[in-house]
Amino acid sequence: MRNILVLLLLFLCFLVEAQTKMVSWNVRDFGASKSEETVAFIADALIDYDIVAIQEVVAGYGGAQAVAKLADELNRRGTKWDYTISDPTNSSAYRTERYAFLWRTAKVKKIGKAWLEQKFKIEIDREPFMCTFEIEGKRLTVANFHAITKKMQPETEIKYFKYLPETYPKLNLVFVGDFNCPQSHTVFNPLKKMGYYPVFQNQKTSLRQECFNNDCLASEYDNIYYHNSKIQLIESKALLFFEELESLIEARKVSDHIPISMEFEIN
Repeated sequence: MRNILVLLLLFLCFLVEAQTKMVSWNVRDFGASKSEETVAFIADALIDYDIVAIQEVVAGYGGAQAVAKLADELNRRGTKWDYTISDPTNSSAYRTERYAFLWRTAKVKKIGKAWLEQKFKIEIDREPFMCTFEIEGKRLTVANFHAITKKMQPETEIKYFKYLPETYPKLNLVFVGDFNCPQSHTVFNPLKKMGYYPVFQNQKTSLRQECFNNDCLASEYDNIYYHNSKIQLIESKALLFFEELESLIEARKVSDHIPISMEFEIN
C-alpha cells in the first residue's frame, strides 16, 4: 500500500511539473516612474508563474532598468529568473514602447534570440515581440503584443495576425497581450477558424477610474490565443490585484490593466 501511495505522489508531481503557467500583463508605463515598492508588489503577483509577458515597457530611459529590477525582485524570492527586452517598436516617438519576457529558468529555456516581427512592421504600429521557449523538450513561440487604442481602430492591425501562422508554419504560436479589442470582434474569426482559441471570454481586463456597483473593470481588452490541437488549457485566471490595495487610485499607480494567466500543457 505504501509503495502505491509513493508511486501516486510521484505521478502527481510529474503532472504538476508538466503543466506550465504563463501570465500576460500590460504594466502601464513600466519604467522609472515605478517605485521600488511597486516593483516588489508586481513581483509578488508574478512569482508563481513560469513565463511572464509584459507590455508597455517604457522605450526611453528607465524601461529596461525597471525590467531588470523586476527580475532581481523575483530572484530574491528564491527562484532563478532570466529576462529579455525588445528594442523600441517601429512606431512614432510618441507611441513607441518595448516588450519584455521573464521566465523561471528551472522550468523554461529560451531558444535562440527573441525578435520584433518585421513582416508587418508598417501595418502594425507596435509590432509583436516573438520568443521561443522550450519546456520539457516541447516548444512554443509567444507573440507579445500591444495594439493601438480603441479609438484608433486596433482591428486594422490585428487583421494581419492571420498571416503569422503561415509565416511561421513550424512554430507553435501563442498570441498574448493587450489587443484593445474584445475576442468577440470579427477580426479574430480567421484565427479562430485556424484553431486559435481565446483563453478568456467576456472577461474585462482594464480598470475603471472608479468602481461602479462593485464593478471595477471596464473593457475586455487583454487575452491569450492558443492552438487547441497543440496546447491543452488546464486553467485560466484573471488576477484582481487591485483588491489587495486600498483604492483604485493606488491600483492604477501599478497599472490600469489586470494580469491574465493560463495554465497549460504542450501536446
